[in-house]
Amino acid sequence: MKTAGQGTDTTLRSIRRRAVDASGEGLVDRSVMHPEQGLPLVFTPRAAGVQLVEWIDGHRDELQALLLQHGALLFRGFEIAGSDAFERCIVAGSGASLEYKFRASPRTTVGGNIYTSTDYPHDQTIFPHNEHSYSPVYPLHLYFYCETPSPTGGATPLGSTRRITRRVPQAIAEKFVDKGILYVRNYGDGFGLPWPTVFQTEDRAEVERYCESVGIEPVWKPGNRLMTRQVGPAMVDHPQTGEPLWFNHGTFFHVTTLPDAVQSELTRQFSSQDLPQNTFYGDGSEIEADTLEQLRAIYRDEMTAFLWQRGDVVWLDNMLTVHGRHPFTGPRRVLTGMAQAQTAARRDNAVAGH
Repeated sequence: MKTAGQGTDTTLRSIRRRAVDASGEGLVDRSVMHPEQGLPLVFTPRAAGVQLVEWIDGHRDELQALLLQHGALLFRGFEIAGSDAFERCIVAGSGASLEYKFRASPRTTVGGNIYTSTDYPHDQTIFPHNEHSYSPVYPLHLYFYCETPSPTGGATPLGSTRRITRRVPQAIAEKFVDKGILYVRNYGDGFGLPWPTVFQTEDRAEVERYCESVGIEPVWKPGNRLMTRQVGPAMVDHPQTGEPLWFNHGTFFHVTTLPDAVQSELTRQFSSQDLPQNTFYGDGSEIEADTLEQLRAIYRDEMTAFLWQRGDVVWLDNMLTVHGRHPFTGPRRVLTGMAQAQTAARRDNAVAGH
């Protein structure tokens, strides 16, 4: 049995089943789905007809405090009328939704700043990650909405970044904190996203201006192809709690995290610097294979999952919770939106949890 961390058990027991007041009467219950991990905290209405947008708007301060405690909130059984209402939930909880910029995965725009979740083949697993943790600018809040649950599979597993941070071996954490992480991405070589999709413009000068503003090095290649290089932090302080967190795409973007068949095909065609995406230590040196495998094992071991139900809404603190995706069969439509843009600041002098 996994433990939820020092000082957490008593709190979890106290909130496992408690009514939350709405408009002066208890209309909504809450419970922790997986108490050993402390997430997600599940809200369910006691009667039909409770409108989620209005309920979130009326409980924003309390919900934001609970989000910092648990990292993930699941709203199940509420009334929510499609993607427009979903975006209004984001506005009610986080103030505004964000455009999906500096993209790394294929998504379809639904409307406004709402997108499909990653459009990867249904038989593939998406490895756990914090959304946009490779980017100099990332969302603090991440939302999901289930329009159509798949007949089988398709879960979005969640994991606590706090627990992952505590489990990263000290020697590994210190090396990454000292060196940082180099992200190398190549666009337009027949794999991955083309750079006009990633940057949402076909103007090379606009791409260069964006890169300069956030510390990314663009390198134009023959045939209107592009490489970007950037060094990012391995650990970032949470802007509200101040706690240092393991927050990066070092494992997720590394070629060895891909399925074996995909990895084999890519490494046959490209050098390590020319892959659609790959990671190195910040000085350009290779990350050791055993280090990557230790990190992958920590992520996988900390994940816990639930099956989607139609109308579910999930609100994540993107720094406190990692997410992924299980394979599925049949139709599945889960939408996503982002909020509260943050700028990563490199943490040079401390390693959390050690």
